[in-house]
Amino acid sequence: MKYPIEVVRRTPFVNFGRDICGHLDRAETREWLVTNGIGGYACGTVPGMLTRHYHGLLVAALEPPLGRTLLLAKLDETATYLNRSIELGTNRWADGTVSPSGYLYLERFYLDDTVPVWQFAIADARLSKRVWMERGQNTTYVRYTLDRASAPFHLSLDALANYRDHHGGSIVGNWEVGIVGGGIDVVPLRGAIPLMLRGEGQWTTQYQWYEQFDLAVERYRGTGRWENHQHVATVERTLQPGESLTIAASIHSEVSWDAESAEAALHRQQDYDTQLRDRFVARWGHCDWLEQLALSADRFIVDRSIPGEKTGKTVIAGYPWFGDWGRDTAISLPGLTMAAGRPKVARSILQTFARYFDRGMMPNLFPDGSNSPAYNTVDAVLWYFEALRAYFEATKDIALIETLFPSLSEVVDWHCRGTRYNIHLDDDGLLYAGEPDVQLTWMDAKVDDWVVTPRQGKPVEVNALWYNALCTMVQFARVLGKSHCEYEQLVDRARRGFDRFWYAEGGYCYDVVDTPLGVDTSLRPNQIFAVSLSNAPLTGERAKSVVDVVGRKLLTSYGLRSLSPDDPRYCERYGGDRLQRDGAYHQGTVWTWPLGAFAEAHFRVYGDVDRARSFLKPLREHLCAAGLGSISEIFDGEAPHHPRGCFAQAWSVAEVLRVMGKLRQFELGRR
Repeated sequence: MKYPIEVVRRTPFVNFGRDICGHLDRAETREWLVTNGIGGYACGTVPGMLTRHYHGLLVAALEPPLGRTLLLAKLDETATYLNRSIELGTNRWADGTVSPSGYLYLERFYLDDTVPVWQFAIADARLSKRVWMERGQNTTYVRYTLDRASAPFHLSLDALANYRDHHGGSIVGNWEVGIVGGGIDVVPLRGAIPLMLRGEGQWTTQYQWYEQFDLAVERYRGTGRWENHQHVATVERTLQPGESLTIAASIHSEVSWDAESAEAALHRQQDYDTQLRDRFVARWGHCDWLEQLALSADRFIVDRSIPGEKTGKTVIAGYPWFGDWGRDTAISLPGLTMAAGRPKVARSILQTFARYFDRGMMPNLFPDGSNSPAYNTVDAVLWYFEALRAYFEATKDIALIETLFPSLSEVVDWHCRGTRYNIHLDDDGLLYAGEPDVQLTWMDAKVDDWVVTPRQGKPVEVNALWYNALCTMVQFARVLGKSHCEYEQLVDRARRGFDRFWYAEGGYCYDVVDTPLGVDTSLRPNQIFAVSLSNAPLTGERAKSVVDVVGRKLLTSYGLRSLSPDDPRYCERYGGDRLQRDGAYHQGTVWTWPLGAFAEAHFRVYGDVDRARSFLKPLREHLCAAGLGSISEIFDGEAPHHPRGCFAQAWSVAEVLRVMGKLRQFELGRR
């Protein structure tokens, strides 16, 4: 099929030349991601080399938004041009050998909004490659377009497949590969959902394992060293300048496979991205990196089916391995939706999670392979109050508040009388939470029976959130014309009780009071929420002191350290096996998401918009350094603060958008 030469519709924010593409150590640390809105995704490195279990061209959500299964690992390309055969793929093997080294022909990589584009230069020919997914389907398209050439250009693609959980593992199957009209069907084992590959070319079946792909990131994380993929087929076609070969990979037999349908799918994705960008620009004005971040924000918003009801919306906490977590969803909602001008999406998410309230609690997560949510979190439902408050502030949607108010009242009642995990209101007006061997706050790392940061007692951010939730209930009750005296009394008790957190000697807040060992003086970022929340229990000199201490001890260019470097338990690097990684996860590792709260708290104390914004701006360069167009989950505690964990994290993205939007809103209001 011949198309006009493809052009970029605007100057890309993420845009690399040979200075990145031609150096494997730089290129392999930069990862792209496309998603389908139902939990499925495709992702990989700029040179196309596999470094994680999660890399693949089709990771299908077989039980949306979960059940994510790697089906198509990659397409390894070989070009024959001017009587010369050149492999454009890049692989590293278990012995350290890199072969082939196709990255040396990669002239340019960029993001066309959310669509990754590669441009390979071979003599006077240039071949472009694009990858995108169909929204609402487990379908990936890969298009190769010959932009220029002076002779026929022969392209051969080796399709490498698998059928395993995206977290890793292996299968021993009886692979069946059959030629059908326009492609092949792959059935790796009895009962498996077939992988269908289609494209206008000559298909031949193959039955060969490519063994021991080296997975550098998994090796670093102690979660694996290498894996194998099945070479299931090869497709070949000779292209003339302006012609394209599009490969579709899907689990849906009803999908239209022709090139025109693929082109229509690409235009739908481009139009969708344009609408997202235009909505953001109309709200906040032009800003290249924030526009790219707003596009990335949409990747986390996916559908979740609700038994007996219509499909709702939820939030994937992070790519490539997290599912939809309640805490992450509630924290992320204002930034992913309201800051991006998407109140309808926010409303759907709020309604979805309200349906799962139980005994005054909100689910922590929906485990893979189970429809039963897990409720092991004390703060998720309290963050929900703040998300709903932010939604109401922006929309004045009284109807939703009226609908949800009985559920919110029930949440408060359950906390007052006690619910799971010994969560209850104590005589001092503060919330107590926790039992031995249970982790309930966001600092939830656990290795077997070892709870790394137990925080049993009365955590500072939990009680700041409790105070904020009670203030929100007073506001909602007044709006609805309901009695609010009970909530005002609880607010007064919580305000007085919060004085117990003040650590006068340190000039900051205890992290936890009433632990089994007394008070916990650990200097952690959790106290910043006592200053940043809309209804903050800390004000005046104490608020200023907290901001100053956190700024001096915990602040880095990419986020806040989870523990002060002065603490003997401090870990400056994140890595190693599970024991080492989880042992460092909240013991010094830098987290981006609290950085938004710090910037907001700093602005509240000092009133300087430019200075508050300056704490977030270093993340602009990071958008081109790891998860392209997105923000990583965590970073090493010490410089140069290498990105770690998920390369695209919902609350990292959301909090930057939320606070940058809030600061911009203040500027516009001041004018």
